[in-house]
Amino acid sequence: MGEKLLLVGCGRMGGALLHRWISGGVAQSGDITVIEPNEAAAQEIAAMGVDVFDSPDEILSKSPPAPPALVLFAVKPQIMDVVVPVYAPFAAGGSIMFSIAAGKPAGYFEGLLGADAAIVRAMPNTPAQIGRGITALYGTPSVKDAGKALCQRLMAAVGDVVWLADESLMDAVTALSGSGPAYVFYMIECLAAAGEKAGLAPDLADQLARATVAGAGELALQSEEPAGDLRVQVTSPGGTTAAALAVLMADDGLQSLMIRAVAAAKKRSIELAK
Repeated sequence: MGEKLLLVGCGRMGGALLHRWISGGVAQSGDITVIEPNEAAAQEIAAMGVDVFDSPDEILSKSPPAPPALVLFAVKPQIMDVVVPVYAPFAAGGSIMFSIAAGKPAGYFEGLLGADAAIVRAMPNTPAQIGRGITALYGTPSVKDAGKALCQRLMAAVGDVVWLADESLMDAVTALSGSGPAYVFYMIECLAAAGEKAGLAPDLADQLARATVAGAGELALQSEEPAGDLRVQVTSPGGTTAAALAVLMADDGLQSLMIRAVAAAKKRSIELAK
């Protein structure tokens, strides 16, 4: 790729990105610099051949500091106020300022970095850790086509990528795919608990629940048929699946519950943004 990248924070998501960039050949280790104060994590990063610093002081002390193509903030939203302004010289130098923090709109970063800063917001989800995530991206008008192509390549390393034309949709994306893995994990818990109630041993119920959800998800992903059609194919009239679906598809069933859950998450995302 050749572009210089600066990764600020290398926790769970930042680490997943770094490993996938290098293992997938999206970026060379020599083109990446990481800011990570955790000593143990820094040692692992350095073992990959990546330059790592515990603070940005050294790279910013160069006169003038050479702006990387992209600065990716993978730190907790609570410390963004302190972390982000330090990198304003890179924003002024044309670097794309890329954030994976939930609840921090583009205007927030423009307020810290300047109205002309090239800002990209991303909402990945945790399956990115195994390369099976999906990320929604939104870029401000200052982000040019080449910059969007760079962001596309970087996030495609950990899964699918979609672009949003309207930033306000990010709250709904956060509620659906950003938080969605937790809903699925909870469904696995509930399926396993129901299996136990039906007489299965806990370990067996858990194994069946995990494999069923994972297998059905993979089938849905690989199939071109709508999920509703796949459901019908599994459902014999008057059979066991139909009996269960009569409960799940009742007026107060799963769809109603999921609509309320996603609405609650979207509402909270909007509140956090304010």
